[in-house]
Amino acid sequence: MNQLLVNLSILFSQPTGISNYAKNLFPALKSLEPTLLVAEEYPNFNCHLVPNNLTPAQGTKGHLQRLIWTQFQLPQIYQNYKSKLLFSPIPEAPLYSQSRYIVMVHDAIPLRFPKPFSPLTAYHRYYIPQVLKQAVHIICNSEATAKDITDLYKINSNKVTFIHLAHDRNHFHPIEKKDIPQKSDQIPYFLYLGRQDPYKNLHRLIAAFGKLPDHKQYQLYLAGPQDKRYTPQLETQAVELGISEQVKFLNYIPYSELPTLINNAIALVFPSMWEGFGFPVLEAMSIGTPVITSNISSLPEVAGDAAILINPYNIDDISHAMQIIATQNQIRTQMIEKGLKQAEKFSWEKTGQATVKVLQKYM
Repeated sequence: MNQLLVNLSILFSQPTGISNYAKNLFPALKSLEPTLLVAEEYPNFNCHLVPNNLTPAQGTKGHLQRLIWTQFQLPQIYQNYKSKLLFSPIPEAPLYSQSRYIVMVHDAIPLRFPKPFSPLTAYHRYYIPQVLKQAVHIICNSEATAKDITDLYKINSNKVTFIHLAHDRNHFHPIEKKDIPQKSDQIPYFLYLGRQDPYKNLHRLIAAFGKLPDHKQYQLYLAGPQDKRYTPQLETQAVELGISEQVKFLNYIPYSELPTLINNAIALVFPSMWEGFGFPVLEAMSIGTPVITSNISSLPEVAGDAAILINPYNIDDISHAMQIIATQNQIRTQMIEKGLKQAEKFSWEKTGQATVKVLQKYM
């Protein structure tokens, strides 16, 4: 009898933030002797093979196929194993079934910044509230997300535990002592990492960069998948401000190249209007790159006192922070040291141990 089932049907070869979480977390659950619901076998774990077409790699179709599988196939698997508990690293579970489950919520951004015609808005507005209502407990990734769950989904706070996430320390670590390149082919650059959704606030970041008194000496790299709905507007904005030569749209950057890209930046500038956690902030601090980020949502939890916190709605505030980091080496050095110390507080071992404690209570 396998008491715990762990639903890893979202795992695929090019992981996004959520499947990254699942991939880093499940090894820490070994002491609970779970059965993993996976598309491929993992050595030293009990595995139950599930279809391999349920992941973000299949886009909206994969999402829909996973929801159907979750609703109709998963309860049968749960029953066959005579399980006591199902854990899902995303807020999906079979509704109106005998399955007891705990889910992980990463954010409520589609409710805060709804897109009128997106199927995800309906998914967050109608399906997820029902999942959360029927869950025996809910885990989330920050105090800010816990507050969103209680405020936006009207869930009792006793039913929610927040557990901070972490970064891959083998991948993101200090590479070398850096200074802003003075004499080099490389023009010093500020870096943004992530998608180009409107809530990521790139239009204000581009405007803030354009306001730097000596902006011609710098570049702004926007690294992350381009989006045909939003990228053209941002490109047009850069042209209108006369800075299109300096604003570089890098598109998706392979995981293996991220540490060097982050390491060589003057600073990571991450002025998002809301985040459930904020991996880029933690990754930059762990490498030793100064961080400028927003003073709202989970970002102050992750950054602590190791970043310059800005009002993401204030362009002058963002621009002033960029100017300080670019020109004041003493502050820059202090921030690098503080960032490295702050990053040490986060580890997947800690995340795993805290998750095991919650799961054990309900098994």
